[in-house]
Order: sequence, then C-alpha cells, then structure tokens
Amino acid sequence: MAIRGSGSLVISLSAFVISAAFLLKGAAEIVTVEGQNLETDNVSVIEGEMATISCRMKDNDDSVIQLLNPNRQTIYFRDVRPLKDSRFQLVNFSDNELRVSLSNVSLSDEGRYVCQLYTDPPQEAYADITVLVPPGSPIIETREDEVSEGNETELTCIALGSKPAASIRWMKGNDELTGETTIEETYDRMFTVTSRVRFSVTKEDDGVPVDCIIDHPAAKDLLAQRNLEVLYKPEVKIVVTYPEGLTREGDNLDLTCIAEGKPHPHRINWLRVDEDVPPHAVVTGSDLYIENLNKSFNGTYRCVASNVVGEAYDDYILYVYDSRAGDGAPQKIDHAVIGGVVAVVMFAILCALIVLGRYFARHKGTYFTHEAKGADDAADADTAIINAEGGHNNTDEKKEYYI
Repeated sequence: MAIRGSGSLVISLSAFVISAAFLLKGAAEIVTVEGQNLETDNVSVIEGEMATISCRMKDNDDSVIQLLNPNRQTIYFRDVRPLKDSRFQLVNFSDNELRVSLSNVSLSDEGRYVCQLYTDPPQEAYADITVLVPPGSPIIETREDEVSEGNETELTCIALGSKPAASIRWMKGNDELTGETTIEETYDRMFTVTSRVRFSVTKEDDGVPVDCIIDHPAAKDLLAQRNLEVLYKPEVKIVVTYPEGLTREGDNLDLTCIAEGKPHPHRINWLRVDEDVPPHAVVTGSDLYIENLNKSFNGTYRCVASNVVGEAYDDYILYVYDSRAGDGAPQKIDHAVIGGVVAVVMFAILCALIVLGRYFARHKGTYFTHEAKGADDAADADTAIINAEGGHNNTDEKKEYYI
C-alpha cells in the first residue's frame, strides 16, 4: 500500500512539474494552430446527467496529453486523475484518445475545459460544456374565472427557472395566438419567462381549451391548459305543442318556450305584443296554454328569457281560422295517374291512325262508269258519246261499276 501511495505521489508530482514547466514557457506559445494534432468537441448536457469530454490526437507522436478544468486544474494526466473529484472517471485512454466522463453535472461545472498536448509548440483544444436546466411545470393564470361574451380576457403563463430561457407559445383550440413575452434573468444565471395573451370571447368559445406550450432543449411536452368559461345571454325558441295544423276557433293552443344560456335563464315571461294576454290564458313555467280560441286572440305572443348577461326573446304570431277552415279542401290529385291515362289514350289514337292509314293505302285506285265504255277508242268526244253503250237514251238501264 505504501509503495502504491508513493507511486501515485510521484506521478502527481511529475504532472505538476510538467504543467508548471508548460506554463513557464509562456502563454503566448499556447496557441491553436492550423493542422494541429489535437481536437475535441463542445458538449451540451442536462443538469444532473452525464457529460463526456474526448481529447483526440490525429497522429500519435508519444506526446503527453492531459485534461484541465475551467480553473486550469489538471483533471487527468494521461490515465492518472490528480483531481480529487470522483465524478470524473476515465472512459478510455489510448494512443489516440483521452476520454473522460463527468456524472451528475451541475451549473458549477459549466465552462471551458482544455485538452493539452505537450508538443513543440504546445497545442490546446477547447471543449465548452453548456449545462441545460429545464423549466419547472408552467403555471397558467387568468384575470377572471368567467368572462361574458363580447368582453376581453387575459391569460398569463409563467415558466420558472430554466437555462437557457424557455419560449412560450399559445393555442386556443386549433388557432395559434400571439402573446407578449418578458424574460428575467435571476442571480444564479437562471431565467424566468412570462407571457401574456389577450383576446375577445364569444359564446362559441365556452369550454374551448387554451394551451400554454413551453419549448426548451432540455424538456418535452411541457404545457398548461385552461378551459374558457364564457357567459352568454339566452337563446330562445317557441315550439307549438298543440295543435299540429291550423289553429281554428274552439281549439286549444299550447306553446312551449325553450331557452338556453349560461348561466341558465332565471326568468321566463310570456306577453302579448301591444295587447294584454287573454284573461283565461294559463302560464306554467315556460308553457303558455290558451283554450277555446277565437279570433279576438289573434296577435303576436312573445317569450322573453333573461340571465345576468342579458335577455332575448322569440315571437309566435297567432291567427285563428274559422272552425271549418280546411274541411272542404279538394283532395289531392294524383298527377302520376292522370299522366298515365293520357299516355294510354294518346297511344290508342296513334295506333288507330296507323291502321286507318294502312287501310286506305291498300284500297287506293281508279273507277269508270258505264257511260264511259268505248270512250277509249273514240276519235273525239261526240264519237265517245255515240259509242257508249246505251248513250243517254236508256237511262233506266244505266249501271255503274266500281273497280
């Protein structure tokens, strides 16, 4: 054990001596030159997780390599760790690489780490460790729990304690909103981000979710949600429960007033525009009932509903018909049947015309009377008359033949 301790002490002293000699050569000689044999990478790590620093040599020339912290204290000299911080562990040491891990990273570990290679001139490569701190769960607040339709509401979202500063987006349903953002840096290099959004609401916005979405490289799916509570005046509709058709003298009338609002209407009234409601009309809640109608009841009946936001109404115009109105109305004519009958008649007429046409065509010809016999051989008209059999003298025996 003593021998091992002495060996470690000797190595530590050797590292110290070499480092001191390296520093004494002057900072002016510690430069990063083009084509140098040493390289490394910057590292971003979330607070509490592990970072890995890799010092790499392109070509091995047996030069001594070491890793320094931002205070230029030696973390590893070749494969030996002089620094008494067990969070640093050797991952790999070879001819071409010195790789060291740092577990449970905190903000105090942030800074520039130095890979040093003892060459002539000496070479350095720098690895900047950036520590990311995710924000806490966002907080969303509203100026008021409930807002009336047509008014403006304001929501505020706060993202606490992040590094770097978070960004905040707003969504109302599927629509993106634009907010006003302020960023405040705290004493411990952390950031608090506040965003406010204002917009007017309608009754359609009632129950619509508003999301405050946090974007940060160290966090995913961070959001806060608030459903809008919108108050709106009633929507009113009058429904005729009875009768289904015409309102005749002697019938009864039953009307129902349907009113919906937020909050629910606390008062529903029936009235007759410009006149009094018939004395025997009965109002039960949202229903109006009038029996034994007559024409003196004609007029406009109105249902008025109200809540804390406002009031609204719907009208029903009553017209009382004679008691027999609609009884002698002609029956409905089946136009399809009539059309079918007309088509059949027209078809029959067309067929008859075709048959008659064919009949006359077959019996078409020329006919001669008995007086005309021998006329074909006569030289003139007088001869034709003389040659005609019987002439005009024997009219009793004249016959006609039709061909």
